[in-house]
Amino acid sequence: MRRALIVFCLTFCIPALSTLGAENIPDTSIKAPRPGPINAAHIVIKGNYPEGPQTPGLFGDLLEGLSDGIARLDKAAADEKISTVILRLRNPVIGWAKLYEFQQAIGRVRARGKKVYAWLDSGSSMDYLLAASCDQIIMPESGVLMMLGLRAEVSFYKNMFDKLDVKAEMLRVGEFKSAAEPYTRTEMSPEFRSEMEAILDDYYRQMVDAVVASRKLQREQVIAAIDSGPHTARAAKKLGLIDRIAYEDEIEEVIKRENANLPLSISKSYGKKKIDTDFSGFGGMIKMMNLLMGVKPSKRGSRIPKIAVIYATGAIMSGRSKQDLFGQGILGAETLIKAVRSANGDETVKTIVLRVDSPGGSALASDLMWRALEKVEKPLVVSMGDVAASGGYYISMGADHIFAEPGTLTGSIGVVGGKFALKGLFEKIGITTTVISRGKNSGALSSLNGFSDSERRAMTRMIQEVYDQFTYKAAQGRKMQHADLEKLARGRVYTGAMAVKVGLVDKLGTLEDAITHATRLAGLDPKDKIKRLVLPKPASPFEALFGPTDSDTRLSRAQIGAFVQSLRAISPAAAEQLKAVNIVNQLAREKRLTLMPFRLRVE
Repeated sequence: MRRALIVFCLTFCIPALSTLGAENIPDTSIKAPRPGPINAAHIVIKGNYPEGPQTPGLFGDLLEGLSDGIARLDKAAADEKISTVILRLRNPVIGWAKLYEFQQAIGRVRARGKKVYAWLDSGSSMDYLLAASCDQIIMPESGVLMMLGLRAEVSFYKNMFDKLDVKAEMLRVGEFKSAAEPYTRTEMSPEFRSEMEAILDDYYRQMVDAVVASRKLQREQVIAAIDSGPHTARAAKKLGLIDRIAYEDEIEEVIKRENANLPLSISKSYGKKKIDTDFSGFGGMIKMMNLLMGVKPSKRGSRIPKIAVIYATGAIMSGRSKQDLFGQGILGAETLIKAVRSANGDETVKTIVLRVDSPGGSALASDLMWRALEKVEKPLVVSMGDVAASGGYYISMGADHIFAEPGTLTGSIGVVGGKFALKGLFEKIGITTTVISRGKNSGALSSLNGFSDSERRAMTRMIQEVYDQFTYKAAQGRKMQHADLEKLARGRVYTGAMAVKVGLVDKLGTLEDAITHATRLAGLDPKDKIKRLVLPKPASPFEALFGPTDSDTRLSRAQIGAFVQSLRAISPAAAEQLKAVNIVNQLAREKRLTLMPFRLRVE
């Protein structure tokens, strides 16, 4: 298990006494006050840090979201009693945008004069990039640094479908809209390859630049270190990638030595939500039930101005937000539209920030959400997380201002549609089907056969119209000529850093940067007392555990969820393949998708 430790240390400085004239020397000697102990805040960084409102009650309190993790660092930065922060990294599963959020938060602590130490017992690329934001990096001698660069692996299923006699009938608009390629090809198209190489080039540049800036190394040295990895702790120290070799129990002495051997006091689990577990007596039983059900004491309405922060996370589909069979979040159009209308109709809400972390999905649901956001009469600012692509970009493009993080994946302005023809597979297993039809294109949605020429023309015309709607609305939102916007579309995916250069987003920044900008657009002073209204409201713990009450798939969801968790423990790659095939289920319900064509994961 990998661990990391980061320490923020405020250097104590005692000004030298100036030489006094003999006539000014008092009878008693002057002694400098003895500095107090070093107060350290201990914070563990682990898990995947989900965004958006968490399930209320006991279960939600046990899970730390991104805003909670960032808030703990900001609290330590502002706490005058804290001179050191111990940030222990335990293999957090975060993407490029969340990495940037944590890097900026660490930077805010250091800006307050608090030195940062990172301790890693083992480190992946993301672990190391987070640790590299600190003043010093420490590893035990048995530790290994696994910063190996970047690698994209895309699986293709056409040969498997051929063996099963399954025909993937896929249509797309935009030569870079490659979401369907894994089902129709055996390798990348030239356009898909060039797109992936451009994205990896930008991520690699960000990785190298971050290490160069933080470790004060030459670019050639960093590239050579990546190419020669992995490295033991001693090899990493020799290359200048880390500063010290020490065990976790030695960190305390390291901090003391660098602070004149002053006493060190450590506050464990600093800033973490405390759960009252005293359930004794009748009152304790009521308290336990409230925690389990997420019941909180009601509060009177307040006229204090509010900022609504609306989280749009997960694959976009019609209906209500929920989790799919693989534990992945589904962003339901009904849920988001309700949240947008609630914020727009609340007189105390002065501005809205939409935090988007979505690869897209249903074209229809994306358009309905876009329309609800277009009707907002208040300043609307978008903050893009790890992914805001295709449908995720669709719902963002009408904002007054768009912020993206450098590593955000965005763009992918294009449309894909199609179906899987299963007649050959059915016949292999002994199923025969008799068809009676009326209408030239009656088989367009049939799962038996592929498209006829007439059906293919009709379906192509339909998704072309969807693409035109997408690009014209994007051009309007970005205040660009349609022809100029369309050249940037065609399904192409960009990192946030790339998107700023071509004008698809306005500025690079964190969620807090977007909130500050929205506050000013509303004519408010960020220093004033402003409340945050977080939407949509989270599901009840009952629904979080058992699924929506109108669902008849609770048992299968639990069974499949347990299976996927077990498979992930045995083979993460196999679990990812299983989730990738889940697009078949989406295509069965939605014939027009504005969907991110691939998933990137950094080891």
